[in-house]
Amino acid sequence: MGDVGKDLIAGTVGGAAQLIVGHPFDTIKVKLQSQPTPLPGQAPRYSGAIDAVRQTMAAEGPRGLFKGMGAPLATVAAFNAVLFTVRGQMEAFLRSEPGAPLTVGQQTTCGAGAGVAVSFLACPTELIKCRLQAQGTLAGAGTAAVAVKYGGPLDVAKHVLSEAGTRGLFKGLVPTLAREVPGNAAMFGVYEAVKQFIAGGQDTSKLGRGSCILAGGIGGACFWGAVYPTDVVKSVIQIDDYKAPRYSGSINAFKKIVATEGVKGLYKGFGPAMGRSVPANAACFLAYEMTRSSLG
Repeated sequence: MGDVGKDLIAGTVGGAAQLIVGHPFDTIKVKLQSQPTPLPGQAPRYSGAIDAVRQTMAAEGPRGLFKGMGAPLATVAAFNAVLFTVRGQMEAFLRSEPGAPLTVGQQTTCGAGAGVAVSFLACPTELIKCRLQAQGTLAGAGTAAVAVKYGGPLDVAKHVLSEAGTRGLFKGLVPTLAREVPGNAAMFGVYEAVKQFIAGGQDTSKLGRGSCILAGGIGGACFWGAVYPTDVVKSVIQIDDYKAPRYSGSINAFKKIVATEGVKGLYKGFGPAMGRSVPANAACFLAYEMTRSSLG
């Protein structure tokens, strides 16, 4: 089997592991990001991540934590296949000779290139996921966006296409690119840096599972640490109403969030995001490395 085929299969397995481990954290993150700004004197819908979990469980049961997983699960094969395949092909292009290890800087470049490619898949998937996850939070907020109650991922896509056409599915593409490119550059660069540090050099082929888990977890944390405010902007744009939008674009959303909530508004849901990133990305990289190794 060629390298492309190995990356396709291993990337799919890694993505599935990442999704299963991390989705409940992601649901809470989006709920915190999307809750309306409370009026003066009123408390916010959720006081924090633990309160969001409690209210979600009380209202929807454990299944509520996995709401919106259908869209990314349906596309996880394509998403991670593109991510790891593009990264793998860029690695092959940058190598001085077949099998030669790459520097941390070269891995960072590979991650950035893979981030560009996956953004065009991530944007519509994230839009569907966010609108499903946020509809319960927005209920009663008095916005036009809550007029529609979605029955599932396909129902979201149908409504979006009827309201805004195909372009509607790519609402938030700019902040998605602004998240995926530097985020993946940081993640893959740090992942490689940690592995090389543990190995004491560029040859990391003999590292065990524990090293992959540690490097993957730290790399994932660096992804979100580098780009989290961009993710908040992406989320509020993607759940915004098409016919009467609150935000005219990414810069406008950024300014309005800071004006109404301060800088801390750009970090709503940061705790669940970081709590998710370490185990989810550790699972992803471990599953990827193990699967690829087993393929020979």
